[in-house]
Amino acid sequence: MPGLGPSRRSAIAPFVVMEVLAAANRRASAGEAVFHLEIGEPGGGPPEPVRAAVARALASAPLGYSEALGLPELRGAIAALYARRYGLSVARERIVVTAGASGAFVLAFLAAFDAGARVAVPSPGYPAYRNILRALDIEPVLVPTTVESRFQPTVAALEALSPPIHGLVLASPANPTGTMLGRGELSALARWCRARGVRLVVDEIYHGITYEQPAVSALEVEPEAIVVNSFSKYWCMTGWRLGWLVCPEDLLEPVTRLAQNLFIAPSTIAQHAACAALAEDAPFEARVATYRRNRDRLLAALAAGGLDRVAPPEGAFYLWVDVTARGEPATAFCKRLLAETGIALTPGIDFDPERGEDWVRVSFAGPETTVARAAERLADWLGRALSRSSPSGSTSPGAAGAAESRSVP
Repeated sequence: MPGLGPSRRSAIAPFVVMEVLAAANRRASAGEAVFHLEIGEPGGGPPEPVRAAVARALASAPLGYSEALGLPELRGAIAALYARRYGLSVARERIVVTAGASGAFVLAFLAAFDAGARVAVPSPGYPAYRNILRALDIEPVLVPTTVESRFQPTVAALEALSPPIHGLVLASPANPTGTMLGRGELSALARWCRARGVRLVVDEIYHGITYEQPAVSALEVEPEAIVVNSFSKYWCMTGWRLGWLVCPEDLLEPVTRLAQNLFIAPSTIAQHAACAALAEDAPFEARVATYRRNRDRLLAALAAGGLDRVAPPEGAFYLWVDVTARGEPATAFCKRLLAETGIALTPGIDFDPERGEDWVRVSFAGPETTVARAAERLADWLGRALSRSSPSGSTSPGAAGAAESRSVP
């Protein structure tokens, strides 16, 4: 009809990684090999005890609506997780079970910020932060991070923002970089927010997936922070679409009303699965050990091919890799790599609209055999490209055969 059309709020950027996934799937449907290093999805799904709990629930549990904020037993189990993992006492009533972490962000942003508010988000960073904010008529304010700050925001960077902000989104471990905020850094950012009345929202979806040291929860340094987590990553339940947020007292009633009206309730069968997942530790710790081996294989492959400038991979299951040495934008690099090897990576433009063509994100969340084969292909492809570009026809010194990548400080 004349005058009708899509809303202004729907005019947000696509999630590029999903477009890369679609291109990789088209290649696979044509019978060609594909190695999925583009998407952050743990390989293998949840372990057998979780599947067995689902079977029991299907046979005997009532699977109608749960309460809007989730099954009481699941909320209690999540509260127990904070006591066990961080030594924190978090009231069950403050825990809101949601339709994935995405649902948690929608509820948190709607409850905490009015239309027109300014909310700072790190760049590079998970694109859905800024896109959800835009869809809600909240202004995302990109905070460029640097190599020196390990791609995490600093108090100095926040001080430079003008006009003032109403909220700050942090992630530790972060997507796409894998870097973490230490206790001192997180405390300084939290103090800055509290002193200025800035609402702090922290994405902790990759907690549990760390390598050198455990992650610090924002609740350890700021009890009034909004904390978002999910069963997708550490607990390998991406398709179950179940997350949670720890809600400060002043937002609990607004979040409850929003959850009742927007989502009614989270998936009941997924909540039964989540209760079983929280009762298990060993299977998920074994997955983290696999991610570590995957990480180390890919770091070696990248270094052998001359791509040794990588953000410190402290947590999550991503490598943020500088590809400027290849002499082409990241989007073109990723397309060529997929076409010639079947290896799917995500160009950095998804995560950093201004500087992303210099970087790619490599996911090492997949099965170990898949990642091992992809690492071999990647090292070979990068090595052949180096050889072609060398005036002498040989690989540049110090590139092929390198055992480790150089993490930027």
